[in-house]
Amino acid sequence: MDRVSAPVLLSTSSVYPEPTAVAFELASKLGYDGIEVMVWTDKVSQDAETLATLVDHYGVPVRSVHAPCLLMTQRVWSKDPWERLRRAAVMAERLGADTVVIHPPFAWQREYARHFFDGLKKLRQRFPGVAFAVENMYPIKMAKRGFAPYSPHWDPTNPGYDNYTLDLSHCAASSTDALELADRMGPGLTHVHLGDGTGPGMDEHAVPGRGNQPCGELLEFLDRQDRDFSVAVEVSTRKAGHRTVREADLAESLAFARRHLKAAPTR
Repeated sequence: MDRVSAPVLLSTSSVYPEPTAVAFELASKLGYDGIEVMVWTDKVSQDAETLATLVDHYGVPVRSVHAPCLLMTQRVWSKDPWERLRRAAVMAERLGADTVVIHPPFAWQREYARHFFDGLKKLRQRFPGVAFAVENMYPIKMAKRGFAPYSPHWDPTNPGYDNYTLDLSHCAASSTDALELADRMGPGLTHVHLGDGTGPGMDEHAVPGRGNQPCGELLEFLDRQDRDFSVAVEVSTRKAGHRTVREADLAESLAFARRHLKAAPTR
């Protein structure tokens, strides 16, 4: 019997500026294995019951939830970052997802950062079926000087956590070798954000294969290890201009992932 491949999910952020519901429609049409919900200002993305209705209607499960960690989502659900993580975990449990993607704390979130490691441990105990996968980020430039807006670091392997999300576009933006980062993450690497990029300081989230990141090599490396992980296509289509162009980009991204994941697809 063929081994089942890592599921390939469509991040709802990949259809922006179209709404969350469109991601379910396109995921069903194109044959994605599931959805990653990016919780943001779209009210549908914040409501587990509405999302459950979309799951039933389109027959596409939610397999991961991206907690509201962006600058623009600091007031989604609550101003308290711990409450946002808790509610993301509650949503994941309600929808049957096993991964919550989170970012390291911002540098100015001193109290949150101080207790981040221990706080994640308590969340894991409270939600044992959910992996809180900390994502690699990147430094930014301000006034021609480098600035690291995350604490204790934009690289989550410093200091280290139980579960990680490896984002290839962020690797490009931080000039990080994605394969070396995957090696440092080790068995804790349970989730991949599949997108491409071309250089430092530019978080492009390009269609995989259109940048210089080892997107295919990374998927093949993880696939060979027979490990349990998932892949979410997180690409920017906001400049697509037309639904047909967006759809073509998402179909190309799915085909890329499937081509480099040699095991049988899950659907």
